[in-house]
Amino acid sequence: MGIFDSLKNIAESTIKREASKTIANAVNSIGKGKNRSERFSFTAVPQNLSELQALPEATLDTPFKTAALTVLVLCLYKDKPDSVMEMLDFLKGPESVSPYEKQFYKDRLYEKEYVPFSYFDGATPDNGYTPSQPMTIAIYENPYSFDNENWATLWVKSGGADNMRSVKLRQKPSTGQWFLNDIQYLSEIRLPKEADPWA
Repeated sequence: MGIFDSLKNIAESTIKREASKTIANAVNSIGKGKNRSERFSFTAVPQNLSELQALPEATLDTPFKTAALTVLVLCLYKDKPDSVMEMLDFLKGPESVSPYEKQFYKDRLYEKEYVPFSYFDGATPDNGYTPSQPMTIAIYENPYSFDNENWATLWVKSGGADNMRSVKLRQKPSTGQWFLNDIQYLSEIRLPKEADPWA
């Protein structure tokens, strides 16, 4: 075997080895950062900041945990809006809920307190958006959720809407925690059956 044959064999074997590595890496990355979801279950809605901070998800070490807690906290809005603002302050980290945001929540949730409940399993217009127990929610990512460093856009499904709705989160690199930035899932959904004159 000449030197050229040896070089050819080495080149072929290197190409095959690298191609095998590339294929293996591609297979291993399926489902990581692309259309993955995480599910969270809660036995009750926290009534105050202390109860929220006692939940295991309150470490906020993944954007999925922060997104799930944000939906959960908003379920208390009808009964305790001030407590909700205090809990949202915690979920926002270094920032606080602005006066504009407070008005936004009031506008979106006034007489529509069922909207955050609609994102939990079992909640539909027919049952007045009453979730199954324990209250379970799925938080979804898509291929573009983590396009920008230290930012995430995650998604939730409502039992009263055809399209998923989003929530934007921001990571604080010094702590690794993910904080709420922008809630984009409080727009209109189908009315609960008992409130719908056309039902």
